[in-house]
Amino acid sequence: MKSRNAIAIACVFAVMFMTGAAFAAVPLYRLFCQVTGFDGTTMRADKESDVVLDQSVLVRFDTNVRGLPMVFRAEQVTQRVRIGETGIAYFDVTNTSDQPIHATAAYNVVPERAGPYFQKLQCFCFDGQVIQPGETRKFPVQYFVAPEIATDRESQGVREITLSYTFYPTQGFDTPGAAG
Repeated sequence: MKSRNAIAIACVFAVMFMTGAAFAAVPLYRLFCQVTGFDGTTMRADKESDVVLDQSVLVRFDTNVRGLPMVFRAEQVTQRVRIGETGIAYFDVTNTSDQPIHATAAYNVVPERAGPYFQKLQCFCFDGQVIQPGETRKFPVQYFVAPEIATDRESQGVREITLSYTFYPTQGFDTPGAAG
């Protein structure tokens, strides 16, 4: 009987631990990706690059919306920048509903091997945004591709990088007109 109780208690603790680990997995994975650049996650830079190379890359901008009544687009679909040169891209977001939208944008870089070298100086991602009914907001992203991309054997051939943003409803808020 004691062994059955011990097994039951161990199973309860195992389920509690696994439930806690499941809730912690997403924020821990996001932190890991932000620190390492893994899975195409861009890095955050404190200052502009000191080195600008003659080589250039074509940066493509992709925009997506998940379950929100809004229009989200890049003002420029592509930009050609020299490696190490600071670029700035603008994105427009329009709330097409009659109520405020609470949303956050997440990002990713493709190819994934370019993630550690795509350095953002300024970005609207992961900051909750409140966009009023009918309002159009302009969001800047200031970035550069780190010169080390040219000497890394894994990423040497990268000449095109896609920066993709997805706006999604911010948890804890009801978003009018949201679908799934």
